[in-house]
Amino acid sequence: SFKSRDGSELRASPKALLASGRVRFAGEAVAMVVAETAALAKDAAELVSVDYEPLTAAATVDEAPDAPQIWDGAPGNLAFDWADGDEAAVNAAFAEAATTASVELVQNRVVPNPMEPRGAIGVYDHESDSYTLYTSTQGPSSIRDRIAGALLKIPPQKLRVITHDVGGGFGMKATVVAEQALVLIAAKRFGRPVKWIGERMEAFLADGHGRDVAMKAEIALDKDARILAIRIVSRANLGAYMSHVGPYIPTLGLRVAGGVYRVPALYANVKAYFTNTTCVTSYRGAGRPEAIYVTERLMDAAAAACGIDRLEIRRRNLLSESELPYRNWRGLSIDSGDFIANLDEAARRADWAGFEERRKMSMAQGKRRGLGISYYFEASGGPPGAEPAAIRFRDDGGVDVLLATQTNGQGHETAFAQIVTERLGIPLEKVHVKQGDTNYGLSGGGTVGSRSAQTSGNAIHLAAENIVKKGKLAAAQVLQAGGAAVEFERDDNGGRFRVAGTQRTISLTELAATLRRETLPEFENGLDDSASFDSPPTFPNGCHICEVEIDPETGATRIDRYTIVDDVGRVLNPLILDGQIHGGLAQGIGQALLENAVYDAESGQLLTATFADYTMPRADDVPALDISYNEIPCKTNPLGVKGAGEAGTIGSLPAIIGAVSDAIGVAHIDMPATPEKIWRALRLTAGR
Repeated sequence: SFKSRDGSELRASPKALLASGRVRFAGEAVAMVVAETAALAKDAAELVSVDYEPLTAAATVDEAPDAPQIWDGAPGNLAFDWADGDEAAVNAAFAEAATTASVELVQNRVVPNPMEPRGAIGVYDHESDSYTLYTSTQGPSSIRDRIAGALLKIPPQKLRVITHDVGGGFGMKATVVAEQALVLIAAKRFGRPVKWIGERMEAFLADGHGRDVAMKAEIALDKDARILAIRIVSRANLGAYMSHVGPYIPTLGLRVAGGVYRVPALYANVKAYFTNTTCVTSYRGAGRPEAIYVTERLMDAAAAACGIDRLEIRRRNLLSESELPYRNWRGLSIDSGDFIANLDEAARRADWAGFEERRKMSMAQGKRRGLGISYYFEASGGPPGAEPAAIRFRDDGGVDVLLATQTNGQGHETAFAQIVTERLGIPLEKVHVKQGDTNYGLSGGGTVGSRSAQTSGNAIHLAAENIVKKGKLAAAQVLQAGGAAVEFERDDNGGRFRVAGTQRTISLTELAATLRRETLPEFENGLDDSASFDSPPTFPNGCHICEVEIDPETGATRIDRYTIVDDVGRVLNPLILDGQIHGGLAQGIGQALLENAVYDAESGQLLTATFADYTMPRADDVPALDISYNEIPCKTNPLGVKGAGEAGTIGSLPAIIGAVSDAIGVAHIDMPATPEKIWRALRLTAGR
């Protein structure tokens, strides 16, 4: 269980479905109105009268320690005080360091804003005393288990959760919200299906937000600018309630701190606070962007302190292939990668050496040009455990692939079907990926942490392997092999079993149909099979180089060039992968340059609760990308895949801010680097 460094437990923050007696953040639900139409329900809600006694609000970690106590068991609003690493070794390294550098920065609070807001339809069946919930999730079985167990207090088999197409999740749709349980309670109460569809302002106010961490980091280096130690101190805003992942985002995310650099010692301390804001939950990267952002900004500060190039200090400290496997400060065993090659290839493609000439050209036109670099590293997959997959043959010669993970727009249906086609030879159009229904009988952790390809994908691969092994045994009987070996081969006509050295063959689909018609001993389930795979973390990594041009008259930033060299292991589908990298980068651009959730310090009201106040990236904010892949299969799963869904966001934040800081001529500018903030910073530097 999670404990503070003094051994104490997490401070409790129990959340009722509807607030009673005390409201802890603006936007918390206090009443539910059920009506025939949405318009009628809104009119009725206007008649609900609540007497509020205003209390002093704390919206930030700076205000939290001295603000009124939000929870009885959390004095100073401190939820936990966590630490890990070798503090003594870090202190000793700083004592003997030739050079030290430090950064203080903010991971700004952002709103996930998927294209599709949350929604839920609750249905109750009186005869079976069971419920059905239609809702947008990142994995229905995990949502079912939490709603059934913690909220409705019923056995999981009494609740069926169905998730159809999902218009974006980004982590926040892996979290249960009160409305999902409330529509079920109302459906039982009224004996009719009850629907709730969240509106955009409700999403701004009450959906989980992302990030919101203040960080200070220090680095110690020897006379050759090689890292001796890193120290990180963070203050994290959890919101008024601790989400189910709340304690782990600012702490477990730090397991990638230090990146794939040679870091002999690292110590981290995180203090997390309750505030009068909506909860902080998973958002694309969930702690890893914070860890890599502070690491990479620290590397830029170290380069300046040592008087060497930002590219060179990274090359000097990156692990070489010969040092792998390498165990980092949190015990992650980094098994594969060629980090120096990725760095050098990105620098070549970005024309790092020619930048100063381009800077002069921009200056001649009255513009400021800046260059930024980051080498990201992340741990994808791992918790929350194994993912299952089942392959079932259909009467039409195709197969159903049943999963517990859930696509949110990533293209699972295509990538997973490709695995089946590649292994079994079944045409892609005859592979039907089925997900989003707990009645399929599969339970898993869902689509979180860029884990689907390495868990569900490998489970599909293993299930296909089982089918081939089983098929050889069955084909030996059907083809009367007489003890001769049976081989499996794939060609343009599909998969086929052949008695070695003969022309006696049977196709995979013919064999499956035969076993359905004529049950053979030990093949009662035909060729249908299943498997599960619990992937240890994999380690996507790569180099981002960003080049920006800034108009000093307006502070407007234009990303002119963007280069990425990624190692995400074996690439299953380049087009889908490009889409994931593009999407991750777009969200990184949003956080770095545009997005910021701001609360009023006195009232705790969210000031950026609409798209009129909260700026999202648009198409013209995203540049043309130069993306290339260095495919180095990982050694910890059969497919050799590494996660890719969050890589674009993790790598982009420090590269963009590094470029903007370089253009302005400052050591660091906090996110979001808005035109106003840049305009003011330029005037400060001009006045020095």
